[in-house]
Amino acid sequence: MHFFLFSGGYANAPQSTNMAPAKKRNVSSKANVKKIKIDLEGTVERILTSRKHANDVFDILEFLQSEKEKDITCAVDACCKLFCTFLKRKDLFIGKLPGEDEAIKGEHSPDEKYKIFMRHRYNNCVEILLEHLNHETHEVKESSLCCLMKFAAGQGLHPLEDLDWSEHFSFPRELVQAVVHNILSQSSDNSLLISRFQEFLEMEDVRYYVMSSIRDNVATVMDKSKGVVLPVYQSNVFTLMLNINMPSQDSELTNFMVKQEAKHEDWKAAKLHDHKRAFEKMWLGFLKYKLPSSMYKKILVILHDSILPHMSKPTLMIDFLTAAYDVGGAISLLALNGLFVLIHQHNLDYPDFYKKLYNLLEPSVFHVKYRARFFHLANLFLSSSHLPVYLVAAFAKRLARLALTAPPTALLIVLPFIYNLIRRHPSCRVLIHKPSSEDELLDDPYVMEEVDPALCHALESSLWEIKTLQKHYHPDVAKAAMLINTPLSEQEDDISEVLEITSYELMERDLKPTKSKSFPLEFETAAHLLERRGEVLGQHFCLA
Repeated sequence: MHFFLFSGGYANAPQSTNMAPAKKRNVSSKANVKKIKIDLEGTVERILTSRKHANDVFDILEFLQSEKEKDITCAVDACCKLFCTFLKRKDLFIGKLPGEDEAIKGEHSPDEKYKIFMRHRYNNCVEILLEHLNHETHEVKESSLCCLMKFAAGQGLHPLEDLDWSEHFSFPRELVQAVVHNILSQSSDNSLLISRFQEFLEMEDVRYYVMSSIRDNVATVMDKSKGVVLPVYQSNVFTLMLNINMPSQDSELTNFMVKQEAKHEDWKAAKLHDHKRAFEKMWLGFLKYKLPSSMYKKILVILHDSILPHMSKPTLMIDFLTAAYDVGGAISLLALNGLFVLIHQHNLDYPDFYKKLYNLLEPSVFHVKYRARFFHLANLFLSSSHLPVYLVAAFAKRLARLALTAPPTALLIVLPFIYNLIRRHPSCRVLIHKPSSEDELLDDPYVMEEVDPALCHALESSLWEIKTLQKHYHPDVAKAAMLINTPLSEQEDDISEVLEITSYELMERDLKPTKSKSFPLEFETAAHLLERRGEVLGQHFCLA
């Protein structure tokens, strides 16, 4: 019997290793794809029919390493049929696999030698398929992935490890781990392949072991790179984690690739609590490393809907959110939104929250594209009537000072925003009514450069900036600033209508010709004018 030696297992096989010593060649140069497919199907039938054709398996493996993608996909289908049948028949060696040299020299029966031989060929096939997960064409990637997952299902039903399954749970962890390792490429974007993999993530046990594999893989790769950002790799990891749909209750855990015959209820993959722990460890393990700047925003946007609800301890996200705040810009605002959710929904104690929000109030906030989102969230954060007066006064004063150099579109947001703060906290009305003599020159005690709102002396100051804006060149701004001269109504202004307004829209509104006003008319019936023979011949209208 012709033995093809192949050393090593597939679980820890590196992506760049040449998994088989056979030299690649263009095996389809003279044969069309249809003929190759028929030939391969015939080869599979011969091998399955008689053991004397065992060496024909090398022909299939040779096509599997072809340079033509059509040859490869035909060979993948052939391998899938061949080895899935062997798994069902139990024609692959079960237990610790001896080397082929050892099998030849050892005291093994012909039946055992055949099974050892085929088990080695199966390992060869798996390793080549794992390599193909990073092939240049998607068709080869997809067919290889589907074949590997069929192998995983076959190994789950017919394990290749010789263990006491009354005490252990049967699942092809090493094979799934190897699939995850190769999908998470460091050099090529595998988002399309990952979307195809989502079908298998709907199975509870596959999802559970994939989450564990992601955590281990991230730790290995990122520690090896010493925490340096790996954009392609981290993008693949994020895409894969994003495709994981978590169940919300135990009763939903019904779809398993491998159903355990005994003690199924004790299996971690069958418990929602363990799923949540695996989900939490996976995300925390990924987020503890530095990420590409663009990825922070993507994660923060989905945080409160897709991540926090499925974590056992959502407050553990505080380290990531604190690090995200330090990135700056829109990411800092989104990080504060995540902290706000943790504070209000998960009882997180974070005393620096409003201090961090206060320090985001810079002149640039009026000019960035996320201005509307900023004021929407700031309005939400400051909506509580239980906030201390000094804090609210600090926000009102800082916004008023920034308003002196803000564009009109921003002022139409800021002025109602300040008025709403004063409405919610009547004690802040002292900022409006500061008694002083007309000729007195006052120094503003407010310290704009102070980062702590408790130390900026806002309550000792006044909103003189709004008084200044009453002489603004834009009539809408001047009109809005005039409201501070009259008692503010109890009803808050709805700022949502002006959050998205642009300079263009404001100018178009100003340039739009005003409709001529219709004057009210008073109607009087004529008594004597132009009256003949008791008939009224006319009517008289006069202006009111």
